[in-house]
Formats: sequence, structure tokens, C-alpha cells
Amino acid sequence: MPGRSYTRHWFALAIVIAASFAVLGFYGRELYRQAPPIPKRVVTTDGRVLFTAQQIRDGQNVWQSMGGQEVGTVWGHGAYVAPDWSADWLHHEAMGLLDRWAMADRQRPYDELPSDAQAVLKARLRDELRTNTYESASGDVTISPDRAEVIRAVGAHYAALFGNDPALAELRDAYAIPANAIKDPQRQESLNAFFFWTSWACVTNRPGSTISYTSNWPPEELVGNRPTGSVIVWSVISFVLLLAGIGALAWYFAVQRHTEEEPEAIPEDDPLLALRPTPSMRATLKYFWIVAVLIVAQVGLGAVSAHYGVEGSGFYGFPLADYAPYAVTRTWHTQLGIFWIATAWLATGLFMAPAVSGYEPRFQRLAVNVLFVCLLVIVGGSMAGQWLGVQQRLGLETNFWFGHQGYEYVDLGRFWQIFLFVGLFLWLFLMGRAMWPALRQASEHRHLLGLFMIASTAIALFYGAGLMWGRQTNLAIAEYWRWWVVHLWVEGFFEVFATVVIAFLFTRMGLLRVATATAAVLFSTTIFLSGGIIGTFHHLYFTGTPTAILALGAVFSALEVVPLVLIGFEAYENLTLSRARAWVAAYKWPIYFFVAVAFWNLVGAGLFGFLINPPIALYYMQGLNTTPVHGHAALFGVYGMLGIGLMLFCLKGLATRAEWRTGALAYAFWSINIGLALMVLMSLLPVGLLQTWASVERGMWYARSAEFMQTPLMDTLRWLRVIGDTIFATGALALGWFVLGLKTGWSVRTGPRAEPAASRSDVGGRRRTPEGVAPAHRA
Repeated sequence: MPGRSYTRHWFALAIVIAASFAVLGFYGRELYRQAPPIPKRVVTTDGRVLFTAQQIRDGQNVWQSMGGQEVGTVWGHGAYVAPDWSADWLHHEAMGLLDRWAMADRQRPYDELPSDAQAVLKARLRDELRTNTYESASGDVTISPDRAEVIRAVGAHYAALFGNDPALAELRDAYAIPANAIKDPQRQESLNAFFFWTSWACVTNRPGSTISYTSNWPPEELVGNRPTGSVIVWSVISFVLLLAGIGALAWYFAVQRHTEEEPEAIPEDDPLLALRPTPSMRATLKYFWIVAVLIVAQVGLGAVSAHYGVEGSGFYGFPLADYAPYAVTRTWHTQLGIFWIATAWLATGLFMAPAVSGYEPRFQRLAVNVLFVCLLVIVGGSMAGQWLGVQQRLGLETNFWFGHQGYEYVDLGRFWQIFLFVGLFLWLFLMGRAMWPALRQASEHRHLLGLFMIASTAIALFYGAGLMWGRQTNLAIAEYWRWWVVHLWVEGFFEVFATVVIAFLFTRMGLLRVATATAAVLFSTTIFLSGGIIGTFHHLYFTGTPTAILALGAVFSALEVVPLVLIGFEAYENLTLSRARAWVAAYKWPIYFFVAVAFWNLVGAGLFGFLINPPIALYYMQGLNTTPVHGHAALFGVYGMLGIGLMLFCLKGLATRAEWRTGALAYAFWSINIGLALMVLMSLLPVGLLQTWASVERGMWYARSAEFMQTPLMDTLRWLRVIGDTIFATGALALGWFVLGLKTGWSVRTGPRAEPAASRSDVGGRRRTPEGVAPAHRA
């Protein structure tokens, strides 16, 4: 429908983006002001200095160098085999003080005292730990001599744990931490300073408040860490808003059903047969080979990392931890996931730009090849640096630049981050120059093209949030910016980009009207970002942030779920399109992967996401295996399936006349989806729910402890993951085998597909093209 106005759609989108980022920026400034302070000194009342600010900052860098969030968690963020160090330190310190006082007063350990005597000591403990003794004028935190002695004892325990004390060998194995993870005693002391500070922020009340810097997280009854009133109230409000949002969206869809246009007349023949790949489009083929290789590698590393949960020092007897400890394999597993998904989507952009404009700029193929080499260097260089960092072979500054930053999903060193950031802008430039002729044309595709370029620009720009923290930036502030990358870059603008690309594909194939697709994409983008941008705050409830961030995160993360409840319509429509004409069957499996995206959007991002989103739920669940339930089902289930679907569409576009043998592809699709479901339902979810029960009953420290996690039941549940993981892995191998077969020939039937009678088009010619395929322009 040429001439249709989308002014209201664009205006609504602009208002949502501007208002949301204004809120995100304002409360980001508040976070800078109210973040837990790093004291200049931690001193006793009799003048002894335990820690200095520089030791705390250096300790943060030591923690990062050994893997950081890939070795346990701090404030609930990170990996799940080792403990949450802030909760673990807090419990050890609390019990140490109680036992010290009990022995001094009653000559018996705390656990052997009568309940009335225990109550007196617990009240004393809460006064000791919750009172904020930080003085802004001097920058000192003052503690009692008793607490200082307990801190030294806890520090000695950690030094032995991260060192090579034979008495703690079994505990190290349970935590998948190799002996001598931290070899230098000075580094061990600094690490203790950092862990003390993260624990101090968890229990010490904010100035003028009765709740801690982390809103009383983690749950720990000994020190009075219980859910705050705001946690409960905003959880209830989030449930109400979710129901209201679902009702409003359902009403909107009901109204729209009565105003829908007539369906598009489906072409009798495949319009994409008229598309002849340009040199730069053909150059993207190697990107998809790398995607297939990285998928297989990531799945293999995931299996190894999962096995460390039951055999912390090896792999079926082989001492793998001596060469690639858990911190390394999990780092590579999470990082390769981001790399291959991003590579699939970036390659799709490079493929689509000349395809939609019909224009091949000069030297485009060379630039695409250069970008490919840069990608390989970034992947290989960052992985090597992370291994060197975890092996403690780099200085703290060198580790920051070239080794392991220790922040999950942005683990790569700062040099590699900058390299990738520059590469993303090169990618944006290549896309823009190829797309420019189409953007200049006043066609009905112009609005989709505009949104495509906006999403592409956001992808390049928002990765820059990962450069906003320094080597010794306060952890609360670093977490704020990290979630800009993980939530806004990965979960936000990449999804918008993928939505637009899928709309392009279906309109070019003649399966959707351009006007219908444009309105739907603009509407869905507006709805998604209206909750998604401010919804970033739901990751920051308990990371040293003000209470207002908790309230905003609860409200807007609930709104994120609203459009997902109707995602079944998208799945049904995509499935219907796959059966629209006989020729569409050639695209059956790419479309089926898009159907899987819709399914996992509902289940992984919607159901499992909202399971942990309300503040009261996350208060007890943050840092438990309920988080990887959501992470696996959403990251691979949604973004991974999208990446695979886009890859298959592009591979089909590079050889539209070839007929695929899809046996391996069909097996890959069902195995990956069934394996992912079994992995979640048979292992991760039961473990996470049992941990949640333990967290409610006894505290976060216990839910993450070796005492609880190494019970026979938990061990059995972790072993049950082998079933889903094996099925999933065979599917990934089958996918890699299929992609390899496109090159070697075993995935392709002999004999080309017949071409339609419509006129052909090639880049460099000006012949008339079928409906839905852009006219070509001379390079």
C-alpha cells in the first residue's frame, strides 16, 4: 500500500526511546552518587589497619584475573558451581563472631547454646554488622578488634582455598577451583579485602536507612537480612501490571483482527530464484562456516563445563583442570555463544544489504574479507588472553587489557573490546554504503530499511557501553554498564535487528505485504522497547543500587513479558507461511527455526524469565540455577535459534537453485530443541527450585554451599543433564555436518531447481525483476 503513513508509529517509537533512556540515564547518575563507597581504610577501634582502598581495588582485579564471574558469583551474578563469595564471606564472618563471643561468655560454640542465649548474641551481631561506621570525612570504616580477628580467620580460610592447602582439596574439587588458583600471597590478601567489601555492602545499612546497600540481599537470618517492604510491594505491583498489560494487548489484537487487510497473494514461484549473489554476498559464506564451527565448539565446552559440576578437577579421570580449568571452559562457552550468534547476525546484515538494494559498492568484497580476518583475530586473541589471565601469567594491568576482565559475557580484555567495537562500526559502514541507494528511493520498503539501519547503528553504538568502566571502577557502577551490553545490546537491539531482517525476508519472498510487515515491526519494536530499555534495571535490584531502581526494574521487566504472551500468533503465522506454496517448502527448516524462536520466546524469555523477575522471587533466586534455566532457554532458544534461522536463509539465498538434502537438518532441529528442553526440565530447573527452597529456609550461603550441592540427590540431578546435553550435542553436530555438506556436496541433491518464467536479475544489470526483488544498480 504505497503512500501509507507511519508517522504515529515512528512518533511513538521515538517517544519510548527518548523517555526510556532519560530514565536510564537519570538513575544511572543516582547510582554513581549512591554506590557502596570504597573506604580509604578499614581500621579497628584500637588503630590497626586491616585493608586499604587500594587493596580492595586490587582485590577486585585479582578476582577478575582468576575468572571473576566465571568462578562463583558476587552479589548473585556469575557462575553457579562455586559459592556466592559475598554471601559465603558474610556467613563465615557472622558465625565466626557468634562462636567467638559464645566461647568467651559461655565456653561453648554458638550452636550448643540455649535459644535465649543465642537470641542475645544474634542481637549483638546485628548491631555489630549492620551499623554503618563509614565516615565520609576520613573515608574510614571502623570495626571492633573481635571482628578484625574473625576477618583474619575468614581470610586465612580463603587464602588456603585459593592456594594449595591439602585439607581443602575436597572443597576445591566441589567448587571446581584448581589448586594455586591464586599463587601470590599479596594477591590473596587483596582478594580477601575485595570479598570483605562486597560482604560489608550486603549487611551494612545505608546512611539514614534500615536496609543495606544491596537491599538486604542475600537472605541471611543471622544478620537480619530479610526482604524489604519495597521488595514485596513492587513484586505485587509487577504482577498486577503484567495482567493489565496482557489484557490491554489482547484487546488491541482483538480490535486489529477486524481491521486486517486482505492477505498477500502468494507468488506461484520463488521470487528469490531471481536473486544472483554479488561477490560480497558470496564472501559472507565463510562467516557461516565459522558460525557452524563455533556452535560445535561452544556446545562441547558447555558439556565440559557442566561436567565440572560433578568432577571438579577433571573430565572422567583426565586432569583437565591442569590445562583448562572450569573458569576457562565456562568463559569460552559463554563468550563463543555471543560470538557465533553475533557473527550469524552480522553476516546476515552483510548479505542482506546488497540483496535489498541491488547495489555492490567498490571493494565491498575486500572489506567483508578484512572484517572476517579481524573477527578471527578477536576470537582467537581474546580466548588466548583469558587462558593466560586465569593461569595468573599476566600482571593486573596487562590482564585488564589483554586477558580476562572477569565480567560475564564481556570477559574479553579491553584491547579486544575496542577492536570489536571498531569492527562493528566497520560493519555498519559496509552495510550503510551498500544500503544507501535503496534508502534514497521513495519506495514502500523505505520505512523497513530505515528501522533496519537504526537497529544496525544501535548494535554498533551500544557495544560501546562495555568501554564505560575502568580497571578499578566500583563494582556497582561496572555492573550498571555491563547490563547495558548484555540486556540492551544482546537482548534489545539485536532482537529489533533480527525482527526487521525476518520481515524483509518474508516481504521479499512475497509472503507478507510490505505495509503489513512495516506496521507490525514498528508496533512490536515500540512495545518491546517500552519495557525492555528500563527493564534493564531488573538485573540490578541487589547490586548496590538505590531502591528506585528496584521499583522501576520490577514494573518494566513485567511489561517486557507482555508481548511474549501472544507470541503464539507469530509462531502460528510463521508455520502457516511455511505451507503457503509448494516452493516455500524449500525454506521449511529456516522457517521452522523461526517458529522455535517464538516458542522459546514464550517459554524461555517469558515464563522462565518472569519466574525470576519479580523482586521477591529474585531475592531468593539470584545466583541459583533458576538463572541458567532462563539463560539457556532465552539465549540459545531465542537468539541462537534466530542466528541459525538467519544463517540458513542466507545459505539458501547463496544457492537458491540448489535443492537441499534436509535429513541432517531435520535431525538437528528436533534434537537441539528436544535436548534443550530436557536439559532445562530434567536438571537445571529441579536443581534451581531445590536451591530456592534451601535459600528460603536457610539462606543463600547454604543454597550455594558444597554441603547442599554435593548431596546425592543434587548429584543425581546434575548427572541427569547428560541426557539432554547429549541429544542437544548430536543436534549441533548434525547442523555442522549439514553446513559442511553444502560445500562438499552431501547436503545438496544433484540437479538444479527449475527457474520461474519471470525475468532474471543480476547485479550490474537493469532488467525487470519479479515483485519483491529490488532492481539492480551498477557497481
